[in-house]
Amino acid sequence: MAIHFLLSPPFLILLFFILLFLFPEIIRAYMTDSDALLRIKKSLNDPQSLDSWKIGTKPCDQVIPWAGLVCTNGLVINIHLRSMSLSGHLDFTALSQMPGLRIISIENNSFSGPIPEFNKLGSLKALYLSMNQYSGEIPAGYFSEMTSLKKIWFDGNRFSGKIPSSIGELPNLVELHLEDNQFSGKIPAIGQRSLESVNLSYNNLTGEVPPGLARFDAASFEGNPGLCGAKFGTVCGDPIPKKPKPNEKPSKSTRIEYALMAVSLLILMLMIIGIFVLMKKKKKKDKSERNAMMGKDNLEGSVGLTICSISKPSAIPGQSSFGTGQTALITKKKAQVELMMLNNSKGRFGLADVMKAAAEVLGNGMLGSSYKAMMSNGMTVVVKRLKEMNMVDKEGFEAEMTRLGRLDHPNVLTPIACHYRKEEKLLIYEYIPSGSLVYLLHGEGEMRHSELDWHARLKIIQGIARGLGYIHSELAILELPHGNLKSSNVLMGPNYQPLIVDFGLHRMINTNHVANALAGYKAPEAIQSRQVSPKCDVYCLGIIILEVVTGKFPCQYVNSGKGGTDVVQWVRSAMHEQREGELLDPDMGAGSSRYVAEMKKALRIGAACTESDPGARLDIREAICSLENIQGGDESRIAMFPSFGDTYGDAASTISESSYKSWGGESKDGRNDSFGYHVS
Repeated sequence: MAIHFLLSPPFLILLFFILLFLFPEIIRAYMTDSDALLRIKKSLNDPQSLDSWKIGTKPCDQVIPWAGLVCTNGLVINIHLRSMSLSGHLDFTALSQMPGLRIISIENNSFSGPIPEFNKLGSLKALYLSMNQYSGEIPAGYFSEMTSLKKIWFDGNRFSGKIPSSIGELPNLVELHLEDNQFSGKIPAIGQRSLESVNLSYNNLTGEVPPGLARFDAASFEGNPGLCGAKFGTVCGDPIPKKPKPNEKPSKSTRIEYALMAVSLLILMLMIIGIFVLMKKKKKKDKSERNAMMGKDNLEGSVGLTICSISKPSAIPGQSSFGTGQTALITKKKAQVELMMLNNSKGRFGLADVMKAAAEVLGNGMLGSSYKAMMSNGMTVVVKRLKEMNMVDKEGFEAEMTRLGRLDHPNVLTPIACHYRKEEKLLIYEYIPSGSLVYLLHGEGEMRHSELDWHARLKIIQGIARGLGYIHSELAILELPHGNLKSSNVLMGPNYQPLIVDFGLHRMINTNHVANALAGYKAPEAIQSRQVSPKCDVYCLGIIILEVVTGKFPCQYVNSGKGGTDVVQWVRSAMHEQREGELLDPDMGAGSSRYVAEMKKALRIGAACTESDPGARLDIREAICSLENIQGGDESRIAMFPSFGDTYGDAASTISESSYKSWGGESKDGRNDSFGYHVS
């Protein structure tokens, strides 16, 4: 009976409609990033620029990745389709099935119509729609569910109606750009403390600027004739004064009022002029003091190329506001934007070449963002936009960059050019295609990771130590010569040759950002008392040594303290319990007892470099000697660093006997040293 019912036409028809209803959900549940992206491509009108998006290939392939994508751990986190001549209607069913998606960047294309349903993607952190043809009103509650959103760039479209009030409810909003649209009405209550950049210019807005936005200058609101308030020199809500009749003479009281107003205005003008003169004198004094501190006399030999940008503000996120890809040479009589060359060995180029280059986002950090730029001459560079470096003026900045550009060591990557702007600074480096040490150790490239045997790792550790030693000798004047040493700031050259970057910036970074932004401030003494010294760099070197030998990602790199392994405590506990063998990364292929012994020596050196007491911690000279001697290396390498004696003195005397013995040393006279120490 039951079988007859299951085979009856009414039941089969009902089953058909149930499956038809559930089919999209079933497909969606098994949709991969590749499937979702191919559906997005299919929804576009002319996706020729996405030819690399093909069935049978991987979006995040290490050799030939799909164009316009940024990946992390095999997941697409950023769809970056800027300036690809795209149009159509994006498939949001597909977009919603990409769990790692955090950034959508489709600026400078030909998308049109009402705003798409991006608000269904609640995990988005940045949404860039600049320079398209979107139009119509945006619903007031459009952003209500997008609580993770930090950046909104809708400029250069045709949006109309009121600015959505739900923007004011976004708790993490950092950048808001709605300029060059047709928004009208009053500005809603927007004023999050997190906001760093706002531009509502060239719309049809009216009324008073909300108090929360009053800290932004008038340029952020220009082109809105209906706005009023002190920022615009008008008072909101004032009735139009009654004009006297042509033959009507002002009364005596009116004349007195006019006279008082004139005198008041004169006094006010004199006060403003006086304040301006005093501020100018103070600024000049501060400027001379900063120049003296930063070494202004070191500017000789710098090369500048003068160019200018089109006056219209940038609408392309990922570029600074002085460059939208449109640049032109100017004469010295006009305002100048200079690119300062620090090293001509890689060829000469200008800021115009950089801004016209095809750009690819490499990553974002505490200090700014990094972009890969391929210029028309075939040269590829990395451009770093640094926003938290307002502790120095133009002369001081260029003096410091000149100092850094003169460094020359096989394990140090120096900037080849720089640019100063009050709001941000640009550092330009040679592009290193192999990526960073952190990617090599913890990235998704399993094949490359398996090739990282002990010989390669030891070479990397020794190279980092040599490069750091060179930096300490050449920048001995700095209390924190590197300041930000971590595996993501070690790039990998050919044959596992490490290249240290992002050094020597400590004094230029805003004081309220250094603790979170710089790895050197993760040393115990810096955390407890904000006391920094070259020993903080040694602590960071020790973290890298432990990271390389164990293969674990250190929690010391994570500001929140969540995630990663406390390699210092883990190694310390295991070594005291004589469980060193459990610490070694199994991917190294430790096939012989000799290699295991060398690995354990490296662990002990890393542990000695991360002593919580800086007085008991190794100094850079000892660390280099110890690492060189792991395989019976040549101690004469230390002669490359002649200024160590002046910088550290006899640092060996600062190491306690108990600390030294705890990591495997028998005595400090060199008779029996399992580290291979030889302290001269």
